[in-house]
Amino acid sequence: MKIVCVGLNYVDHAREVDLALPERPLLFAKWQNAVIASGEPIVIPAGVEQVDYEAELAAVIGSRVKHVSVENALEAVEGYTCLNDVSARVFQFADGQWTRAKSIDTFCPIGPRVVPRDDVGDPQSLRIQCRVNGETVQDASTADMIFGLAELIAYVTETITLEPGDVIATGTPPGVAFGRPDGRYLQDGDTVEVEIERIGVLVNPVVTS
Repeated sequence: MKIVCVGLNYVDHAREVDLALPERPLLFAKWQNAVIASGEPIVIPAGVEQVDYEAELAAVIGSRVKHVSVENALEAVEGYTCLNDVSARVFQFADGQWTRAKSIDTFCPIGPRVVPRDDVGDPQSLRIQCRVNGETVQDASTADMIFGLAELIAYVTETITLEPGDVIATGTPPGVAFGRPDGRYLQDGDTVEVEIERIGVLVNPVVTS
């Protein structure tokens, strides 16, 4: 299972973190040890600070695919689900790359279910939200992506074969803690919800170790 993620894929998110818009998809990976289900706790290790939420639409691949065209790319999708690209910002910017910050154990909640592609319809017309303790912190539409899902799949498969069960995380909209004036990062006792229209709600408590 590969978790292929896309950074800075919403214009307003790139602006809120004061980074230039990408000219092509910015890819990184999360490792499988980070995956947890809805209801399981996000565990912040001792000494890890500035842990952020990132609501994302995720596509689960259903067939082996390489060199697929944009026009045919969505045929490779089995279904869609919610994903929280939990990120330790201190590691992310100190390391100069993102792998460690985003692959900490439990830092990739996915769920609550995979909804078949045909039941969701157009992946670029879904409302996406994140709530922390009931407060809405992200509220946008997947229509606002810089690179749509079909374009992302085509781009990835130019050089990387996607297999059944692989996941494409499509980036997060504005509203992350790093870009907010209050800098309200996740803390012990919080509850994070990622809700995507026609898919469901991913819910995870936050604890410290």
